[in-house]
This record gives sequence, C-alpha cells and structure tokens, in this order.
Amino acid sequence: MKKHPQKTERLHALDSLRAIMMLLGIVLHSVITYIGGEPYLSWPIRDPNNFNPNLEWISSFIHVFRMPIFMIVAGFFAALLFYERGTRQMFKNRMSRITLPFLVFVILLFVPVAGGMRYTLNIFAFNTSALSETVAQFTTFSSFIPSRTMHLWFLYYLIMFSIVSFLLGLLFKRLPKASKFIQNAFHSIFKHSILRLVVFTFLTVMILVFMNRYWVNTSTSLIPDFYTFTFYFFFYMFGWLLFKSKSLLNNFTKHDWLFTILGTLLFTWYFFTDRSTMDLWIIITIRSLSCWLFIFGISGLFIRYGSNHSAKMRYISDSSYWVYLLHLPLTIIIPALIVNWNIPGVLKFLFVAITTSIICFVTYHYFVRNSFIGKFLNGRKYSRKLSDIKAKDLPKLRIIADK
Repeated sequence: MKKHPQKTERLHALDSLRAIMMLLGIVLHSVITYIGGEPYLSWPIRDPNNFNPNLEWISSFIHVFRMPIFMIVAGFFAALLFYERGTRQMFKNRMSRITLPFLVFVILLFVPVAGGMRYTLNIFAFNTSALSETVAQFTTFSSFIPSRTMHLWFLYYLIMFSIVSFLLGLLFKRLPKASKFIQNAFHSIFKHSILRLVVFTFLTVMILVFMNRYWVNTSTSLIPDFYTFTFYFFFYMFGWLLFKSKSLLNNFTKHDWLFTILGTLLFTWYFFTDRSTMDLWIIITIRSLSCWLFIFGISGLFIRYGSNHSAKMRYISDSSYWVYLLHLPLTIIIPALIVNWNIPGVLKFLFVAITTSIICFVTYHYFVRNSFIGKFLNGRKYSRKLSDIKAKDLPKLRIIADK
C-alpha cells in the first residue's frame, strides 16, 4: 500500500504573521507622506504643510523586517503545497491565488494609483486645475496599460519565486543526497538560536556586500530586477527549507522577546545616530542583524501567543489580501483631501491610516467576503458572521516531526 505523507495542520501563527505583515503596508504608505525631506522616486508625494521628520523612523523600522518575514512565510507555505499536495496542486494554487489576482488587479488599480498620485502631486503643488490635468493623463488606450507593478510587485516576484522553487524542488527530488545534506545543515544550524542568528546575518551581509548597497530598494518595474529577485528569494528559500524542519518551529520562541527588544534598540540607535562617517559594511551589518533579530523575535512572539484558533484573527487573515490590494490608492488620495487641515503631521498620518483601514475592512465585509471577489482571492466564500468561524474547522497548531 502506498504511504501518504502526514499532513501539516493549519498553522494559525504563520497565517496571522503573514496577514499582519501585509496589513503593515497601510501604516507604511500612510506615514511616508508626512516624513518631510526629499521625496523618494517610488513615493514622490510629501505634504507641504504638515510633516514630522521623526515619523520616518516608523517607515524605516517596518521596512527592515516586513517583506523579509512575508517572503519567509510565503516560502514555507509554497513548500507545504509542493511536498504535501503535489506538484500539480502547487502549480494550480499559485496560478489561482497569485498569478490571476496579479494580472487582474495590476490592470484595475493602475488608473487609481497612477491617477491618484498625479492628482495629489498637483494638489500639493497648489495647482488649481489638478483634477482636469489628472483626467487628461488618460486620453489614449495605451495610457490605461500598466507601466509598472505598483504595490503588487511582491506578487510579481512571488510568481517568479514559485516557478524557480518548483523547478528546484523537482531537481532536488532527483538529487536526494544533496537535498538531504542541505536540509540537515539547515536543521543543525536552526536548532541553535545564536548560531542561526550569526549564520543568516552573515549570509545577508554577504549578499548586500556583493550588491554594494546597504539594502535592496523595491523594484516596481515590469522588467525583473536581479537584486530584488536575489535578495528576497534568499528569504523565500529560508522559508522553503524551514518547512522541512517544521518540527523546530517552536524554537522561534527561544529568546523571542529578547531578540525583538534588541532589534528595536539596535535599529533605533542606528536610525538616530550620525551615519555619515560609517563604512558601508558597518551599515549593512547593523541592518542585517536588526532584520534577523526581528525575524526570529517577531515570529517567535506570534508562535508563542498566536498558535491557537482565534475567530477574529482568522477574519483578519482572510481580509488581508483584499485590504492590501485596495489600500494604496486610498493612502495616495486621502492626503490630498486633507492637505489644508492645519493639524500636526502625526495626526494626519493617523487619520489616513485609520480612514483607509475602515474603508478597506468595510468593503471587504459587505462586498468581498461572501462574494465572487472573495472566492477569487481566497479560494472560497466566507460567511460574514464571526460566529461561523468555528474552531473545529481550524485545528490548533501542531508541529509534525519529520519522519
């Protein structure tokens, strides 16, 4: 009789971790308008009236760990699909959950994002014909065709990661000795909390030194960026290997509070200190160490406190995909609507973040959760009643030891 591999039950903590990393996009894109200073190429809008330079700590703080953690969790679940549901099911799942939503929403959201950015820039420049100039931007058929991936860049790269990891998975199935050696090495390193911190910080430093940059900028170009691919694929493959060592997931809880606090203190000192005299390799080392302190610390906290079923957290996890897709045009346009409010930049930031969140969650609840849109994004429709999210349908976290 053919022996089927034992299935891994739902990992509530990792579901929640993935969702919260996505939802932090609202905070990130709400705050950046109010940090003052020279605008970034990827985010050119800056409120001309009210801002606070210290708010940049929030965006920089989130940026150093958010996407690495997300990619690790994405790699973990991709490996789960590959090894437990089979190669065909993995391909089908990645098409329906990543590729198709990317193709649909990169088209639907291009005009609101590009038009919203042009409108807000004109408003901030006190242009009285802001609306008419924004509309004039879309007068030809080609102007509606997306020229960049916007905030959906991570889906774009996840499609590529899925293809490459799929091929690597097939390759290493044919190379069992090499596969076992890599997995045993990873397993041995991961068992020791300090060793894994040192090793993966060192590998991250080496990648960034090779790239000759202190961190990797997000590439929204339709032409894949080698540095963006390499950097985030490293974290994705960490998650892939982590799945094969899932019996050690509870090791994340060792020093979780300590790592999180140390990461916060180290990054805060780095952010507010004078970095003009620092060598590049020192900056790279500090940022890489902070990143992995947060990865191990924050993941450990989620596993420690979020491993049991929670109907509210499950609802948030279900909503996170839609909320992330919708939030960007709102965080772009709302600042233009409140530009003349004479209140501190901190309050404007909070207003944008809270208002965006309310709109996103309300639209999810009434128009997405129990509709064809929800089925398209999450694979099925869900009841709007929180009481219908039953613990019996969502087993508690159980770490399955490798046989």
